[in-house]
Amino acid sequence: MDLKKIFLKDACPTSIGGQAIMEGIMMRGPKRTAIAIRLPNGKIHMKTQPTPEGNIWGRLPLIRGVVNFVMSMVFGTQVLMYSADVLEAHSPDTYEKDKFDLWVEEKVGKEKAWNILLALSVVVALAMSIAVFMLLPTAVVGWFKGLTENVLFLNIIEGFVRIGIFLAYLMLISRMGEIKKVFQYHGAEHKTIHCFENNLELTPENAQSFYTLHPRCGTSFLMFVMVIAIIVHVFMGWPTVWLRVATRLLALPIIAGLSYELLKWAGRSDNIVVEILSMPGLYLQKLTTKTPTFEQLEVAICAMKAVIPCSSEEEEAEKAYFEGICDLDGNPVEGEVEFYDPKVNPKGPKKDK
Repeated sequence: MDLKKIFLKDACPTSIGGQAIMEGIMMRGPKRTAIAIRLPNGKIHMKTQPTPEGNIWGRLPLIRGVVNFVMSMVFGTQVLMYSADVLEAHSPDTYEKDKFDLWVEEKVGKEKAWNILLALSVVVALAMSIAVFMLLPTAVVGWFKGLTENVLFLNIIEGFVRIGIFLAYLMLISRMGEIKKVFQYHGAEHKTIHCFENNLELTPENAQSFYTLHPRCGTSFLMFVMVIAIIVHVFMGWPTVWLRVATRLLALPIIAGLSYELLKWAGRSDNIVVEILSMPGLYLQKLTTKTPTFEQLEVAICAMKAVIPCSSEEEEAEKAYFEGICDLDGNPVEGEVEFYDPKVNPKGPKKDK
């Protein structure tokens, strides 16, 4: 790993970030967000929408880490579900909804079903994360308390068990075909952002020359969370298992806040301390990113171009929001898109129910 190719001295950090989704990329800029999806027929389907304005809580140090984490989780799940819906609509034989989704739609209608499934997905994801990455490690290490009463040792072992479970989970899902594609799009997102931050023309050839690893990645945030959790948990002692779970849940916002500030610092700095602190997260990204194809880079570049801020507020205001087929520059293809006013229809063009 050549750190000089990751912490690029001449790079200009951007606030634009992204997320890999099914067969595509979501890019989030300061003014607008773009969701680009490669359809089975080879065309790129895109939806552009305003980026929500942050509130005061999203700007306060430490607190903003928790706020942004929750908002990112909800919005990330929403975008994933949207990509699945788009692919299912354009290729129902390949991407079919399961029986539970269809049953909910039949009972409450498509729009209400979508909101219910979104909320359910977030709740289940949080519950599973807490159970697997918090309850299980502390319960497993609790069995070894008879061997030692050293609080420091027990908390360190718990932390390494948590990291081990997370690594095993990533290695297991990375063998799945669809997940491998998502990891390739994750790599495409990072390569494209590197390319943009280095003021190079956004082309697949230029983007492919960069690493798939980026210091300002959500994967690194998760590693920061797990490492900082070890330090914070040491000060909580080693009480009963249920009290351990309760205190760890209460400490999670503090840990998330500290991790977010560390990630922000790492994203805009290139000194030796930042490089050392970022190494665990960068190595973890080797599991969550894969080398993309040129076609996948085209999708990431398309999304990036759609969210790059205009040179003036007037130009930004004149840009229309749309949903449909776009070209490789992220511009709507005439006759194959629907334009909409987000103030009237914030969810996008109205669809027939």
